[in-house]
Amino acid sequence: VVITSGLPRKPGMTREELIGTNAGIVKGVCENILKYSPDAIIIVISNPMDTMTYLALTATGLPKNRIIGMGGTLDSSRFKYQLSQHLGCSPSDLNALVVGGHGDTTMIPLIRYATWNSAPVTDFLSAEQQHQIINDTMVGGATLTKLIGTSAWYAPGAAGAALVESIVRDEKKLFTCCVSLEGEYGQKDICLGVPVTIGRNGWEKIIDLKLNAEEQAAFNKSADAVRSMNDVLKTL
Repeated sequence: VVITSGLPRKPGMTREELIGTNAGIVKGVCENILKYSPDAIIIVISNPMDTMTYLALTATGLPKNRIIGMGGTLDSSRFKYQLSQHLGCSPSDLNALVVGGHGDTTMIPLIRYATWNSAPVTDFLSAEQQHQIINDTMVGGATLTKLIGTSAWYAPGAAGAALVESIVRDEKKLFTCCVSLEGEYGQKDICLGVPVTIGRNGWEKIIDLKLNAEEQAAFNKSADAVRSMNDVLKTL
């Protein structure tokens, strides 16, 4: 079951108001999923995605591997696009991951791990280009909103479909998804974007990348920001 229900953030709306509004919607959807399809695997696309994924996990009580937040899959595709523009290559020849929260300030494009058919992309890009690619990836959603006047719809739909396909066909593909962490990457009691394999059971395995000190610090900062948004749920 793919949850896209929720209202977009409107001008003047606070973060707390957005979370409060969408939390009620997503919780109601989750209750009906349990009622009519208790064995479902749930993919969350609703925003704020990390917090709505955490809500789906806590509200349903389902096994953690059956709750998947889509955000990192979309962000990673935008990362590949930005890399392809600078390298002059096909995005399909690139492997690149974005971890952390699904937000302009919380996502972490891991350019050190990005490869062009197994060759590190950093071998072909200047430090200035790398910095530009990371920045453009992080504001990808906001850039699209300014261009088309509404939230992105095609790429999120394609990302959600790719996850569904990997589950239905048991493809065990590697995606960045928002999943429940219990000590992985130094975090607990939170849903955050990390690389996972996706198959018939939902997310089946977390891939533990060895982050350097700078990357881990950024991941911890991202977790703190997402956790502060999750805390809003306690006031509802």
